[in-house]
Amino acid sequence: QVQLVESGGGSVQAGGSLRLSCVASGRTFNIMGWFRQAAGKEREFVVSISRSGGTTYYADSVKGRFTGSRDNALNTVYLQMNDLKPEDTAIYYCAAFDVNFGKWNYWGQGTQVTVSS
Repeated sequence: QVQLVESGGGSVQAGGSLRLSCVASGRTFNIMGWFRQAAGKEREFVVSISRSGGTTYYADSVKGRFTGSRDNALNTVYLQMNDLKPEDTAIYYCAAFDVNFGKWNYWGQGTQVTVSS
C-alpha cells in the first residue's frame, strides 16, 4: 500500500524559510512533486522532481525561491522554501506520478504552511 507522509509545515513571517519533507512507502516513483491549495482556491502545481533529482520543473510563482529535491535512499522528497510570501500560505501536498495511469495518482495528507506579513 502506497503512503506519502508530509512533515515540516508551520507558521513563519514573510521572508522566512521552511523545509517540507515527504516520506514515501509502498513503492518507488520516478517522478514526485509538490502541490498546494490555498483556501478557496484550486490545488496548483508547485514542482516536479525526477528520480535522479536532476530534472525539476517549477511553477513560475515559486521559481528562484523554492527548491525541490529528493533522497532516494530514504525514499524522501523535500521542498525548501525561501523568501516566503503571504501568498504562499496554503496546504502543501506531496504527490507521486503513476506512469501506468499517466497522472498524479498518489497524495499525502497535506501540511499547512502559513506566512504572515
